[in-house]
Amino acid sequence: MKWAQGIDKLGIGLYLVICIFAVLNISSVNETLGTKQLTFFCVSLFIGLIIFFTRTKFFENMSGIIYVGGVLLLIGLFPFGTEILGQRNWYKFGGFTMQPVEFAKIGTSLMVANYVSSSDFNIKNTRSLLTILAIIGVPAVVVLAIPDVGSLLVFGAFFIALYREGLNGKVFGVVFLLAAIFLIANYINDPMEESPWYMVGAIVFVGALYILFRFNYLARDVYRFIFTGVAIIGLSALAYFSPNVFEKLPTHQKQRIEVLYKGESRKEFRDNIGYNLLYSKTAIGSGGVMGKGYKEGSVTQGKFVPEQETDYIFCTVGEEWGFVGSAILILCYALYIGRIYYLAENQKSTFNRVFGYCFASILLIHFCINIGMVMGLFPTVGIPLPYFSYGGSSLLAFSIMTFIFFKLNYADKNSLV
Repeated sequence: MKWAQGIDKLGIGLYLVICIFAVLNISSVNETLGTKQLTFFCVSLFIGLIIFFTRTKFFENMSGIIYVGGVLLLIGLFPFGTEILGQRNWYKFGGFTMQPVEFAKIGTSLMVANYVSSSDFNIKNTRSLLTILAIIGVPAVVVLAIPDVGSLLVFGAFFIALYREGLNGKVFGVVFLLAAIFLIANYINDPMEESPWYMVGAIVFVGALYILFRFNYLARDVYRFIFTGVAIIGLSALAYFSPNVFEKLPTHQKQRIEVLYKGESRKEFRDNIGYNLLYSKTAIGSGGVMGKGYKEGSVTQGKFVPEQETDYIFCTVGEEWGFVGSAILILCYALYIGRIYYLAENQKSTFNRVFGYCFASILLIHFCINIGMVMGLFPTVGIPLPYFSYGGSSLLAFSIMTFIFFKLNYADKNSLV
């Protein structure tokens, strides 16, 4: 069929496989929710059909309106939002709920793509850089004020897209270094630990590495030497004051970080903040190589993990489908995300490419954080597994981005330019 030329069958096929597998696993936890998720999936396909027959330029021309609408929906949470699980980040309409931050990601992706593709944009220009940071920063600040720390982390995906467009990669190194020092400083400040001098050693080691890295420049530029000294002092100050900052965090956020390096099986955690993680790891480990079988998982069927159909859905896969099933699912995600990056890189249009990178990077961060969280490699935050966790807002938002991108890719492949 001539009209089907340009539709990426591999990408769409992986999307369908992941969504159908998700419905099966949600049904294993709760058949009623599985039926609802199937309904959301069918609605997503219908919306996808509408998007497919929409003019390609519509998304570029309407990006500003969609972006502003997403920000207004976020702001509207403060007077009209409903608090669920301690966070006021939902709208409730009768028996239905909507999480607007999922749709704000669509608007931000479109707006970032629109601005970067404009003739005025130059990543090396200060004005352009500040403008793009403002586009990302406005919804991010509102999300922080809600507060929704998990969703805030996802906004880092846009910097991956900007890196493709020329953003200095050292930005990521600096962020990683600051986060690592913050965590290390709080770990060694624990009264249960007996070696606080490791903090000094860590800072000296980092500073020495930095000086060594910049050594070739020191003889030619004294300012680089001064900058190196200031950097070491700044990192030391960060390590020194981090425990004070940490103590001012909300109790549940502090405990989630503490569980990361102390272990969820500790007495003070296993019956409260570490309970989910403890049983999640138990479920994954008990699945063995081949799993216990569909609807045969004792942890899953016993409802030991709260919210197992949402953020912790992966532990159901681990218990019922085992290492093999988990590995296949992870491989499907890896192929799917990699496919989107590949297609994005080969777009003729800058708008298409940037939107594709934003979309793939959002998926990547969601996937990595969710899997890491369920396995105890990352602090517990409210990050759903794309297409897989139960929830209409999440599935619809990700599906809309999916079909927008594959529509853009379809138009690109059929373009004569």
